[in-house]
Amino acid sequence: MGISLGHFRSGHTPAPCRGTAVMGIVNLTPDSFSGGGAPAPTPEEARDIALRHVAEGARIIDFGAESTRPGSSPLDAGEELRRLGEVVRLTRKETSAPLSVDTYRVETARAVLDQGADIINDVTALKGFFSPDAKGDSGMAGLAAREKAQVVVMHAPAEPRIMRDAPRYGDAVAEVNAFLAARARFALAAGIARERIWLDPGFGFGKDFGDNRELLLRLDETAALGYPVLAGLSRKRMIADALGLPPHERLEASLALAVAAALRGAAIVRVHDVRATARAIGMINRLRDA
Repeated sequence: MGISLGHFRSGHTPAPCRGTAVMGIVNLTPDSFSGGGAPAPTPEEARDIALRHVAEGARIIDFGAESTRPGSSPLDAGEELRRLGEVVRLTRKETSAPLSVDTYRVETARAVLDQGADIINDVTALKGFFSPDAKGDSGMAGLAAREKAQVVVMHAPAEPRIMRDAPRYGDAVAEVNAFLAARARFALAAGIARERIWLDPGFGFGKDFGDNRELLLRLDETAALGYPVLAGLSRKRMIADALGLPPHERLEASLALAVAAALRGAAIVRVHDVRATARAIGMINRLRDA
């Protein structure tokens, strides 16, 4: 499934994207699982990372200010906005690429949308809290509907602090898809247009290696729900589970997972290593075109 990049609120109309698009990650936190303890970038440095991602083939940029690695604690809302607001403003001045912000706080979302963001990437599926059920309304859906923003609805059964205590699924794919379908219906009822809703199975969020494996191998079932699917597999712990590799040595495995996701229907792959992934996904897109 391809993704339409012509519905973004920034007013720009990017060229059509056939096949799978690459979303480049810009972490604004010093404690991300993949950062190796490096200090958080300044707004100017983060803008430059984003622009480099675009030059290397990212069609979308995703900014995240709060670590959601297993065991992490919530970030203060004021600090989240301080990290995000300026970098979104600076980046929007330099590129027409769609900008995504990883947040579940309505106040943060409202502020970054005012600064030029296009997409709210909500790990709580518009609930504002982590829960395995499909209930809850943080007000994010209403905001997105009013502002005509895209939303990414993700499955996460528990907050990051206790995420390693993964739930046990009878059928992980069926349960995750039922949750995502319910949250998509909620978003539609709140007034968000269908083409502005994306689904994310939440690889690594309260799921063990077997769960992640099944979600990836059956990703076509998630795509069959009728919404663009975002797959975030880059440098994830499932690579360590399979190969015993630390985050900075997971490039080749991340590429394999991105390609597998693309072949199974992912419309967007969210990645750290943009240049290599864009080349790999570009080849897959060309093969499918042929």
